[in-house]
Amino acid sequence: MDSKPKQSKRRENVLSSLDVIIESLKMAESLSSITPAKAVFSTVSVILTMIRVSFLLRCDDLLWADKVHAGLDDQ
Repeated sequence: MDSKPKQSKRRENVLSSLDVIIESLKMAESLSSITPAKAVFSTVSVILTMIRVSFLLRCDDLLWADKVHAGLDDQ
């Protein structure tokens, strides 16, 4: 009973933290004048965005791979 609100609060904290980090990296990329640094900021931002989306899908139980059983075709 009590775990749902705690899990929801934790999920919100994780997602908001990832949002802040991703936005900070985008800002650092735009402010940087060093080309290799821009590439690093961009790459890390993309990786964290992928982690964020994956985390969101897993927490909301929408992950497609968890619901599909290969070869069974709903039988």
